[in-house]
Amino acid sequence: MTTNPSRAGRREWTALGVLMLPLLLVSMDVSVLYFAIPEISADLDPTGTQQLWIFDIYGFVLAGLLMTMGSLGDRVGRRRLLLVGAAAFGAASLLAAYAHTAETLIAARAVLGVGGATLMPTTMALVRTMFTDPAQRAKAIGLWSGVMTAGIALGSVMSGVLVEHFWWGSVFLVNLPAMALLLILGPVLLPESKNPSPGRFDLWSVPLSLAAVLPVIYGVKELAARGWNVGHVVSITVGLLFAALFVHRQRTSASPMIPPALFRGHGFTPALVLNTVSAFGMMGSAYFTTQYLQSVLGKSALEAALWSLLPSVLIGAAAPVAAQLAQRGVERAHLVTAGFTFAACGYGLLALTGTDSLWLVLAACGVLAAGIVVVMSQLTDLALSSAPVEKAGAASSLLETGTEFGGALGMAALGSIGTALYRHGVPADAPAPARETLGGALAVAAELPGRAGDALATAAREAFTDGMRGAAVAAALLLLGAAGLAALGLRNIRVRPEADTTNAGQADRLSPSGV
Repeated sequence: MTTNPSRAGRREWTALGVLMLPLLLVSMDVSVLYFAIPEISADLDPTGTQQLWIFDIYGFVLAGLLMTMGSLGDRVGRRRLLLVGAAAFGAASLLAAYAHTAETLIAARAVLGVGGATLMPTTMALVRTMFTDPAQRAKAIGLWSGVMTAGIALGSVMSGVLVEHFWWGSVFLVNLPAMALLLILGPVLLPESKNPSPGRFDLWSVPLSLAAVLPVIYGVKELAARGWNVGHVVSITVGLLFAALFVHRQRTSASPMIPPALFRGHGFTPALVLNTVSAFGMMGSAYFTTQYLQSVLGKSALEAALWSLLPSVLIGAAAPVAAQLAQRGVERAHLVTAGFTFAACGYGLLALTGTDSLWLVLAACGVLAAGIVVVMSQLTDLALSSAPVEKAGAASSLLETGTEFGGALGMAALGSIGTALYRHGVPADAPAPARETLGGALAVAAELPGRAGDALATAAREAFTDGMRGAAVAAALLLLGAAGLAALGLRNIRVRPEADTTNAGQADRLSPSGV
């Protein structure tokens, strides 16, 4: 006879609130430099290459170390690693805020990436261990997904407000109170849990995972930013070769970093694949909408960021509604299928936009993001429920790595479609910079006299909008295909509640100081 899994109480929900702090800040740090970079450039005088690294080093380090940190948390204890990561994140934030050279800021951003890589998979893994009741866990993961998605939008807005009233270092100092609160309350509220029989840590898998992830992420992001280049293709190819070596290592090692048995869990593999597709859809739209608000509609950077907060209203409601529907018996396959279809409708709205469609673009973003949050929350819950509790860190890190890869691929693929259509729509006799990007066209147009400049700017805005519409159609078709795959691949996949109880009671070890 099986017993019902224990339900979480006030202590666990309070602990979830504490866990939301690092998650919010880590996701905000992806976009927190959007408005600070002009002041940083004036103060530190970085070279062009250094400025790129100030932006990118955080995301690269974060993506490269996710699998390592997820596996490490399973071995040394998720709460312990979370607190170490919080201390590192706080210290690096302080260093970044008062950096006097570009090199120091780059180094601080790299350490922030290390801290972020410890925080993201451990927070998700701790949610898995604290909430063993399926309904409560689904609600908690829905909140987790909503906070992570909202943090990216909030980061750019907070950056603009802080830079406008203080100095650029303030965008990093906001991390300190939250990390201090986590370090104080974490040992009291959060349970310590880890794999009781983890085996030896496979050190060789660490460089292999870095060599697999970093070149692919770098190459894909550069393709999105700079277009087709042999060097970027070589980077992706090298990363894929190392990925093959990494997979071989995991299949043959006695104590792998990522246990192959995870992929035999009922529902884990389709959840991982579909979650990557959902990240593709989410980040692919951001490539266009941020440029549309600023360069097509002429909004200032801060105005564009403030307008982009409006879709968050739908994001905040989407995951809880999905969790409620799941509790009332709606099958997960139906919810994920509906989420992908809803997101595809968002891209459908984006395909109807013109050069003066502010409200239509905001509605499209809201519908798209709401659908994606439903998908991500349901797939995250499925993946973590399918994985043994003792492997929760490794499972979480795989999901996060897939999200990073899917987002980069979405920006590259949809950005390439949009760029090709843009170049086709710009007048053939336009100067070379105008044919490359909308920003280049507007810069050239500002230097041309009278009607010639206005004509070029108008043509460039129309060409960019055409490119956005074409990419939106392609993305909508992809998401509709994902909806079909979800309907078929997730059909009849259910995770038995009693499996959670067994794992929580036998596989997870709680320290005497845990709760």
